[in-house]
Amino acid sequence: MLRWIAAIALAVSVAGASARAAEPFQPTRFTAQDEGSGPDVILIPGVATSRAEFDDLARRLGGRYRLHRIQVAGFAGAPAAANGQGPVVDPLVEELHRYIVSRGLRRPAIVGHSLGGLIGLLLAERHPEDLGRLMIIDALPFYPVILSPSITVAQVQPMAARLRDGVIAATPAQFATSEAQTAQRLSKTPAGQALVAGWGSTSDQGVAARATYDDMTTDARPGLASVQLPVTVLYAFDAAMGPQAAVDGLYQGQYAALPHKTLQRIDGSFHFIPLDQPAAFVAAVLAFLQPQA
Repeated sequence: MLRWIAAIALAVSVAGASARAAEPFQPTRFTAQDEGSGPDVILIPGVATSRAEFDDLARRLGGRYRLHRIQVAGFAGAPAAANGQGPVVDPLVEELHRYIVSRGLRRPAIVGHSLGGLIGLLLAERHPEDLGRLMIIDALPFYPVILSPSITVAQVQPMAARLRDGVIAATPAQFATSEAQTAQRLSKTPAGQALVAGWGSTSDQGVAARATYDDMTTDARPGLASVQLPVTVLYAFDAAMGPQAAVDGLYQGQYAALPHKTLQRIDGSFHFIPLDQPAAFVAAVLAFLQPQA
């Protein structure tokens, strides 16, 4: 009898361990909303932004792709979860890697806006086997170059730290006011500005502040030459930004070392291309998702 009890206990223990091993990895720094069927596409929004910025794209894709719509914890009303302390960007990259591997996704396409584009680029540099192609929307590999072409990470760190600490110290009312003012420069339309301001003001201040610090102090340029997959970079232009040639030159220069790139300018848009020029954005994504020849 004791032998049978021991055998049953062992079987139960092994079954329990197997069930735990079979459980898919559950990210703690983002949630993923899956919808549709077909080739896998991961959509990543930017700082203090909701995955709802891709709502129109999801409707237009009409279920032809399996979309994984990422919501970063702490952004746009989502609980801060594991992003509540410490760095944000590097842990997000590693969790995204684990998500792709644990779910058996086979070289999905990644579409990332702003910080989401940087996360996709870092993933391509550190885990090139994870993805098949990448679209970066209005993001630079080291965006402080807009302040000075020769600026370094060491030079920008004190500025980024002051910005981070100021956002964390702000009252909720001050934070909401700042987000509303910033939204005027991020989208051209009143509707877009209202969405951006709403997403920003409901974001966790600490997560938004530390993610911005990470964004400002991460220089992805040294790894560009190692990225061998196709990369499409969409970037916005509007006459309010200054000379078109200067904007073109900025993106061409900063992505010069990227081997297999397509640079595409979207005119008549501020930073939120999906909101300001939805038809042009959807057309660009559809072209990007076409099977490679």
